[in-house]
Amino acid sequence: MRKAKVKSVFALLIFLALLAGGIYMAMFGVGEDEIGKASDIPLGLDLQGGLSVTYEITNENPSQEEIDTTIDKLQRRVDEYSSEGEVYQEGDDRITVEIPVDTEKHDAHGILDELGQPGQLLFLDETNYALWAQGQPYEAAVEGSDVKNAEVLVDNSGMAQQYVVGVTFNDAGREKFATATAANVGKPIYIIYDGEVVSAPVVSSVIDGGECTISGQDWSLEDVQQLANTIKIGALPLELKQLQYNIVGAKLGKEAVSTSLNAGAIGFILVCIIMMIIYLVPGFLASLALVAYIVLMLLILSIRGITLTLPGIAGILLSVGMAVDANVIIFTRIKEEIAAGENVRNAVKAGFSKALSAILDGNITTLIATFVLMALGTGSIKGFAITLMVGIILSMFSALVVTRMLLNIAVNLGIKNKKFYGAAKKPKVRNYVKNAKVCFIISAVIIIVGLVFLPINKSKNGKILNFALEFTGGTSTTVSFDEAYDLHRAETEIAPVIAEAIDVQVGTIQIQVVEGSNQVIFKTIELNEEQSVNMEAKLRESFGVTEISSQSISSTISGEMKKDAVVAIIIASILMLIYIAIRFSDAKFGVSAVIALLHDVMVVFMFYSVAQLSVGNTFIACMLTIVGYSINATIIIFDRIRENVKLMDVAKDGYEHIVNTSIAQTFSRSIYTSLTTFVTVLVLYIMGVASLKEFTFTLMAGIVCGAYSSICITGPLWLTLKNKLKKKETA
Repeated sequence: MRKAKVKSVFALLIFLALLAGGIYMAMFGVGEDEIGKASDIPLGLDLQGGLSVTYEITNENPSQEEIDTTIDKLQRRVDEYSSEGEVYQEGDDRITVEIPVDTEKHDAHGILDELGQPGQLLFLDETNYALWAQGQPYEAAVEGSDVKNAEVLVDNSGMAQQYVVGVTFNDAGREKFATATAANVGKPIYIIYDGEVVSAPVVSSVIDGGECTISGQDWSLEDVQQLANTIKIGALPLELKQLQYNIVGAKLGKEAVSTSLNAGAIGFILVCIIMMIIYLVPGFLASLALVAYIVLMLLILSIRGITLTLPGIAGILLSVGMAVDANVIIFTRIKEEIAAGENVRNAVKAGFSKALSAILDGNITTLIATFVLMALGTGSIKGFAITLMVGIILSMFSALVVTRMLLNIAVNLGIKNKKFYGAAKKPKVRNYVKNAKVCFIISAVIIIVGLVFLPINKSKNGKILNFALEFTGGTSTTVSFDEAYDLHRAETEIAPVIAEAIDVQVGTIQIQVVEGSNQVIFKTIELNEEQSVNMEAKLRESFGVTEISSQSISSTISGEMKKDAVVAIIIASILMLIYIAIRFSDAKFGVSAVIALLHDVMVVFMFYSVAQLSVGNTFIACMLTIVGYSINATIIIFDRIRENVKLMDVAKDGYEHIVNTSIAQTFSRSIYTSLTTFVTVLVLYIMGVASLKEFTFTLMAGIVCGAYSSICITGPLWLTLKNKLKKKETA
């Protein structure tokens, strides 16, 4: 026993030393490059601002298709620097690129010059390659404008797994490539980018489907990624000339980061206090584990250079909630074991063992969604998925490894008094199933109200929802004042004047301050002539204005991005349904989980519909957060139902009693987890900047809805499906 105590003391000292080292590293970094310093985490346009460059199209009469293709390829170039960059059309002959870059650490001009280079991508057969190499006139089989996309694929057809490049051509490229491959079977096709041969694959057969794969011996993943990026960037169909260049401020304001950090710290402290009040010693140890979780998250974001945006913060908030949830599940099980008469050591062991399946299933189900979003999503969606994935993995490590280690250390050091751990009271089993009918009706009414408001909104405002500029595009107005304005003053003093002039809500106006100048950029709905005149008159009347210029702008969330988001969520839902059905050996669990997920999303959607909240990037972040939160809460209920079906006498008790008992047993978990997550978001709502209010408000609504559905909807819904299927079988 003495040996176990010595080992435990040694393990505790190592943990505390590592934790202190991690905190120091996150605060100050290590080495000359200050590796791991949290303040070096790259931020997105919404939190940091960055570079904004406007290119002028020099080609005469460019088609809209050529402009769209150029924007798409510029977006892919921007993605090489940051997944959070934005590219959109401004006016008839301009394209604007905004990219979050710390201008103190990167060569801004070098980046923007490289973005606008036209490039030249050629596919040449042997004859034309020889002419090209000698500087003689040649004819390309395929050009960069014929390439639609290129991506890394995995080929499992051979003896060993191999990475290859998959190339997709547009309609014109498909015909050209089919002709070229038909004439060059057994011969190489040279792929040339900016005067350099990047690959020379041999044609094995005629390729007329518009798609091909390129492989090479001993290619590493990095080699394949580089080739894929080179091909997909391709040549810009249009020639661009850099017109103007600005450094723009954060869309949410510089205060957004500092206030969010302060709010997060206060919220975290409150969560730790709640955990210690409810769970005593385990709550204190879980708080230490959560500190380790936060430190590891900061270090990974910094070291890996993961760009943090508002949706990314949402992903972290969700993963913190899941980390707390995992501890709540474990501690609830420990208290149940102590109430059943087990000593503390055995209760801790059994608590982790019985909580494992629920934690793994809940987190793996959410991970499935994140992997799909990472693979198919773009921009802020991918940023959300990356931070959530990292957070989920760390949350499981925090709960299943760190908390467990600390609890075992506490037991080995003699902290075995049951009063320090608490004992669960026997839950009062209510007839949740019977009351669920009323809940179903209430939920249906709420959802119907949200849907009914869509045509009402259409008749009043011309749009079913209050779509933000990211979806609709609008008008960008650059105003030069006779004094400098920061974002806060622009929001409080200028935005209300503009809102009154053009008859819109203040919250729909996006504002960016051009650093080092007196210019402020206001992005609004598309203005007609009367609105433009009113806006300019009001600004000149109310402020010292030296110059005003306006241009129409396209949406920053393209139709392709919208489609990718919808496809990603559909695929993620199907995969989650399949996983749940397999793990629970009952497809009704999977179907019920997806219906409950849709229920939570639609209830929150009602708030956007009725209150006309802004539907933009924050809407996407909010909905994705609710999807993750909802599915995790549902899994907990289903895990307990699965367990009780095996432990209880189904013939004697019946499924209705099993469901009611399962809900009663997990009731405290649902309340405590929702409470801790709600408190974190509430502090952010109270302390956060104005631009975060809508986001945090809808998140709070989603958390409350998730708790409601996990208690009142999911279990009874599964039972309803089970009874209906049973009636069909006996009919």
